[in-house]
Amino acid sequence: MNAIDDTPAAQAALARAFRADFLWGAATSAAQIEGAAFLDGKGESIWDRFCRESGRIKDGSHIDLACDHYHRFEEDVALMKSLGLDAYRFSISWPRVQPDGEGAWNEAGFDFYSRLIDALLAAGIAPHATLYHWDLPAALHDSFGGWQSRQIVPRFAAYAAEVARRLGSRLASIATLNEPWCVATLGYETAQFAPGLTDRKIATQVSHHLMMAHGAAIQAMRPLTTTKLGVVLNHTPSFAAEPTEADRRAARIDDGLNVRWYMDAVFRGQYPADVIEYLGDDAPQVEPQDMALVLQPLDFLGVNFYTRNFISTQEPAVPAPGKQGFTDMGWEIYPKALTQHLVRITREYSPPPIYITENGMANADQIVDGRIADPERIAYLRSHLLALARAIELGADVRGYFYWSLLDNFEWNSGYSKRFGLFHVDYADLQRRPKDSAHWYKDFIAAHHAAAR
Repeated sequence: MNAIDDTPAAQAALARAFRADFLWGAATSAAQIEGAAFLDGKGESIWDRFCRESGRIKDGSHIDLACDHYHRFEEDVALMKSLGLDAYRFSISWPRVQPDGEGAWNEAGFDFYSRLIDALLAAGIAPHATLYHWDLPAALHDSFGGWQSRQIVPRFAAYAAEVARRLGSRLASIATLNEPWCVATLGYETAQFAPGLTDRKIATQVSHHLMMAHGAAIQAMRPLTTTKLGVVLNHTPSFAAEPTEADRRAARIDDGLNVRWYMDAVFRGQYPADVIEYLGDDAPQVEPQDMALVLQPLDFLGVNFYTRNFISTQEPAVPAPGKQGFTDMGWEIYPKALTQHLVRITREYSPPPIYITENGMANADQIVDGRIADPERIAYLRSHLLALARAIELGADVRGYFYWSLLDNFEWNSGYSKRFGLFHVDYADLQRRPKDSAHWYKDFIAAHHAAAR
């Protein structure tokens, strides 16, 4: 990693690159931090079940307790306030508020989120909610296949409407879905995520039902709340390893499956023709009026960015150069792609205001003499904020940044072996400790607030 200029002057200069009302936040998700997996009427999720299937989670762990945020949320809100955060992005667990995904609502579940929102507002932190961050009620998967069936669409819309009706007036924004690519591809094609299927045709059909559910949820929430409504997409830009026709075509298709599939659906009401051709018989079945439902006006676009895809068709494949290193997930650190990508989607799609809803790195953090020194994460954070500032300078309308993640947490099929947090979590006693990156982020936010005054 390149050396980072951590002087107050350097921090202040970078902070001034962002508009005065730019939001600084951190993000989490329900399944990864809440715990209380079977308490107070919560229903089983597909991730509760997935964790109990042998060999699914690399360290054999589960999410029964996680970070116990369900019981420690006030402590965690105090941590957010100590950083000076403007905003916090969290997800609502569908089976916590509606155990079966249809039918009766769980008042204890809604009470938890109401108390969390009140605590955030009392701390001066804007609550940004996501309706679906992968923890589908297992009852829906059992009854009709969950996302595999069109029957999911009205049920998700009804859930969205109830959240908007009950909580919308106190939320700064509501995102329908988090990373539908991960839900469809990793859950139904590669079996890395719940529910663990391996069928590309099913996965592409799931992707379509996700897009329909997104549109139906936006449509259902509009009359019920004035809060900002949008969606969160994970974007991993594709780069050809070598300037060959084969690598360029492979990169184009990878971009089509990852980026254009969802962006074209949300902003153009269609799927990219070259990807439909590539999928062949595995392309989804789309009925008349489906895409009109998907194509709903949005108030914001959430972009999750971590790395790029380096696409090689050679045998053996040409490896990514990794000149700025790799994260503990094995992901190449390449912040330049963030600038390029934000400028590209601005030009190609003219999206509504953009929020970077996730960006961060897993690092092999260690406690040494009571301190967690993570210069790699500080370098990652600063280099990506520089890239973000450059994108804004070039015309991208980005209004906020949420670091992933506030806490070390359950990292899906990696279990608890990967640490993304600004705060270290000791999984033996659940004590939270700030890392050096937390102190850096706190000072940077303070510098921005000072420059904005």
